[in-house]
Amino acid sequence: MSYAVKNLVQGSRELIAFRIGDQEFCVNIMSVREIRGWTPATPMPHAPAYVLGVINLRGAVLPIVDLSARLGMQEAEPTARHVIIVAQVKSRVVGLLVEAVSDILTITEENIQPVPEISSDLEKQYARGILAIDKRMICMIELDALFPEKESEAA
Repeated sequence: MSYAVKNLVQGSRELIAFRIGDQEFCVNIMSVREIRGWTPATPMPHAPAYVLGVINLRGAVLPIVDLSARLGMQEAEPTARHVIIVAQVKSRVVGLLVEAVSDILTITEENIQPVPEISSDLEKQYARGILAIDKRMICMIELDALFPEKESEAA
């Protein structure tokens, strides 16, 4: 039985975990196109505060999002150690600025804990669940909810 078929049978999925500050988050690995080093972005006028600007990715214009700012945390000061996760979000491709990619996880639905009731409504929209793995608490992010097609849907 192939690896892909075995995973489908067992109902598991793969996630990519990354750090922002002292917190860990993860997203579905199927939405990740590539991981690349930090490249300074060209600022765009009238862009939301969490959009650092755009870069040229093999001839395509790629918006770079400070994921820490988008999540309501302190804005990042990008350094050479930061990485950009190039991800497919619905019909768009965006670059997510994070401090470091920390792990690739294989989980099942049983590993996902519900988001605590003390979380804000906004956090409940984008937080798919919490993973408690090896004494780590990892927040599972739903990128489609974090980046709606229309900004008015983000409220």
